[in-house]
Amino acid sequence: MYDQTGFQNGLSMIPLLSSAQTRSISAENPTGAKGGGAQAAPADNSPARLLGKGWKVRPCIELAPGETVELASIDGPGVIQHIWITTGIEAFRNCLLRIYWDGEASPSVEVPLGDFFCHGHTVRHNVVSLPIVVNPTSGLNSYWPMPFGSHARITVENQASEVIGGFFYQITYALTDIPPQAGRFHAQWRRSVTPIECPEHVIVDGIRGQGHYVGTFLAWTQLSNGWWGEGEIKFYMDGDTEYPTICGTGTEDYFGGAWGFYDERGREIPYTTPFLGLAMSRHEDNAVPAHDLYRWHIMDPIRFQEDLRVTIQALGWWKEGLFQPLRDDIASVAYWYQAEPHADFPAMLPVHLRWPR
Repeated sequence: MYDQTGFQNGLSMIPLLSSAQTRSISAENPTGAKGGGAQAAPADNSPARLLGKGWKVRPCIELAPGETVELASIDGPGVIQHIWITTGIEAFRNCLLRIYWDGEASPSVEVPLGDFFCHGHTVRHNVVSLPIVVNPTSGLNSYWPMPFGSHARITVENQASEVIGGFFYQITYALTDIPPQAGRFHAQWRRSVTPIECPEHVIVDGIRGQGHYVGTFLAWTQLSNGWWGEGEIKFYMDGDTEYPTICGTGTEDYFGGAWGFYDERGREIPYTTPFLGLAMSRHEDNAVPAHDLYRWHIMDPIRFQEDLRVTIQALGWWKEGLFQPLRDDIASVAYWYQAEPHADFPAMLPVHLRWPR
């Protein structure tokens, strides 16, 4: 447990006084400055025009096509404690969320907005977990603690061809000393259609340095009939080559389910819990089956000292009782903490190759 700096919150820490300073950035206080909120003057057409300055004048922003907006620029040291965003579902794959630590030129987080919050198919659903919570209607919340030393920068880029209006956000943080062993938060998105010759999706690769892996999100689109979740997840760490150190027993097992997420009638039952869930399972006419799954390694972080690679297989059943390789469409987010500097991320797919099916 950390000391009284404000770096860690929780019931056991609530009674302890701290010298940390709480600040929060929103459209009403874009810099998070002390006493800097609610200073916008209402325009003639504003809903607050009869109330005047100090009321609800600028609660949100617009994202122009091709525009990158800096949501936060914070001098540290400190720790981001909560991020809340809401906007239309058209932003979920069209907008990229990026986070930079301590003046680095390359982002430590680069993920489509929806996927970061466990929404990979532009289908609204709730998520009730410890670090990610999504409430009606598309209230996107992150409670991942994100420490930084000298600086934190958060941007969102609209790669759609239309204006995205009604983009609301609130970023709450503490200005405080952080422990020297605090890693920096990272998240990386990838997408692939698994080749049937070797149906393996790479969740993350090329991580270098010391750290610990804390979570996986999968947006899995079936391109085949029947059951899809026999494939194993594998963690190759600290010099592993052909064989991994950690090997799961099946996709449904990794996400805390069993026997295919089915009820007694053979229907897949979504579930959402503090550490893992099948948050969405779509089986509709004229739509391919699609699933959003998350698994947080909070109580069981996967620690590595030198390097890490994570993969998952796409396997189903053939009628003769044999595993069948599947050609499925899988997008993923890997979440981890590590000591900087981090290795470069692979190039982000262009927007038209990120759209869900």
